[in-house]
Amino acid sequence: MKFKIRLENTNDAQEFVRAAEQCGGDVDLHRGVVYIDGKSLLGILAMGLKKEMNVSVSDSASSFKEAVGKFVVA
Repeated sequence: MKFKIRLENTNDAQEFVRAAEQCGGDVDLHRGVVYIDGKSLLGILAMGLKKEMNVSVSDSASSFKEAVGKFVVA
C-alpha cells in the first residue's frame, strides 16, 4: 500500500512512529532518492517536517492508514 503524508511538527512525527511501531509489516518513508524506516523518529526528523513524503507499507494493513489518516494528503 502506498500513500502520501505531511507531518507538521514533532508531535505529529511521534504519533506517526507510534502507529508505525504497531503495524506488523515494514513502513518506509521516501522523498526523492532518500528512503528511511518509518519506525525511526530520528530518521523522520532528519528528513524534514512540513514536506510531503511517500509512505510504503509492506503489509496491506488498511488499519495503519486509518491510524495515520489525519496526516494523509490527496
